[in-house]
Amino acid sequence: MHCASLLLLACVASIALAQGTYQSPEEFLKETFSGKVPEPRVLGITKDLRAEVEKILGHEPSAVRIRYWDRDGRTAWVLDEIGKGQPITTGIVVHDDRIEKVKVLAFRESRGWEVRYPFFTDQFRGATLRSDRQLDKPIDGITGATLSVRALTKLARLALFLTRQAHLEQ
Repeated sequence: MHCASLLLLACVASIALAQGTYQSPEEFLKETFSGKVPEPRVLGITKDLRAEVEKILGHEPSAVRIRYWDRDGRTAWVLDEIGKGQPITTGIVVHDDRIEKVKVLAFRESRGWEVRYPFFTDQFRGATLRSDRQLDKPIDGITGATLSVRALTKLARLALFLTRQAHLEQ
């Protein structure tokens, strides 16, 4: 019985360590813009834009306005998407219509936390959006983290799409 208790405690501890905030949005933005964070801009989600965002996410967007930061052709987004049941907060940087960086800032699920590691997020580097709103390169999944992988892939697609829209408005 003692071994079973220790095993259970180890499992609970590993889940607790996997969940959490790894970097604040403010720290992510400072890192992205070398300490000189531009003023945030806002992209309004119009009716037409809403339909496109819904196609990418697979559900209605919860926000009517989305903040982003833009300077020298680099656009940063801090976006949330539900994995299995909780939001995953992700920072995404787009430069020249390509993903420069994907970083999990906060993870609240009990499974799938492996998506936070560079071996996974580095796959997005250089990806762009095809005309069908899919990424132009495959993203390998992680066994046991399917919903988290899907969430980050949706957010990468969304960031590329929103960056194009934001630049059209400027």
